[in-house]
Amino acid sequence: MTTLLVVLIVIGVLVLVTAGASFKMVQQYQRGVVLRFGRLLPGVREPGLRVLVPFVDQMTKVPVQTLVLDVPSQGTITRDNVTIGVDAVVYFRVVDPVRAAINVQDYMVATSQVSQTSLRSVIGRADLDTLLSDREAINAELRAVIDSPTEDWGIKIDRVEVKDISLPEGMRRSMSRQAEAERDRRARVISADGEFQASAKLAQAADAMSATPGALQLRLLQTVADVASEKNSTLVMPFPVELLRFFDQAAGRRADAAPAAAPPADAEPAAVPPVDAAPVPAPRDDAPPAAIAPAAGSAPAGATVMDAADGLPALPGANGAVRA
Repeated sequence: MTTLLVVLIVIGVLVLVTAGASFKMVQQYQRGVVLRFGRLLPGVREPGLRVLVPFVDQMTKVPVQTLVLDVPSQGTITRDNVTIGVDAVVYFRVVDPVRAAINVQDYMVATSQVSQTSLRSVIGRADLDTLLSDREAINAELRAVIDSPTEDWGIKIDRVEVKDISLPEGMRRSMSRQAEAERDRRARVISADGEFQASAKLAQAADAMSATPGALQLRLLQTVADVASEKNSTLVMPFPVELLRFFDQAAGRRADAAPAAAPPADAEPAAVPPVDAAPVPAPRDDAPPAAIAPAAGSAPAGATVMDAADGLPALPGANGAVRA
């Protein structure tokens, strides 16, 4: 009885083991690839409960959902000789489970290695400015480069994204200064454009005020009112511009009416016509002493000459002094 019970137990265990080896569950996100005595059976096992020949068939389950592969940071040199570190992420899926299980030993490791080498090669062919400004082109090129060798493994690359670009500290400072200089240039251009537009508007306003003389006076009064409202202790007296113009014109007229310059020192003196000297009468013995009249021609023009005889004034004539 005891021996029969042991035999039944052994038979039950064998049945359970055989059943476990015969029935395999394939999930919805998986596909089964069956090998019988090492040879590939045609077809792929779809999701569900599948029956296999125990101890003869061997099934490999291959996931067909989208897988995410993180590519570690790769230190490389760009085409313009800048050393950077770039990491990326790859999204792919298995479209042919048979080739993914038969053509490559481990498609996950193989895809990771291809992604790393492709990332270094693509970064080496691009400039730093292209990497920073045109990520879409770099991602598209990476996807094309990685998808080419993985096609034989039954793998489809859906998307490749460059996550981060590590720059040297010196390059970061240089780029920061470049960006600051660019913003300064834009600020100056905008300021200059504003000054140009303001000058154009001020010119139009000046033309309008010149057509109406009272507008300038009203503007001055408005300015005084604005200053008085802000700072009551300050008094501003507008100085008319027309008064400055009047002073300028008056100074110009005085400069035009100034006498001519004196003749140079080396110029020859003008000739003076000779004058006949008049006879001087002899003094009388009883006459009081008197001033002797100067000779004709020696008295200055317009001077009055006194007569030597009786002290009467004499008028200059053609031949000298003549008594009045």
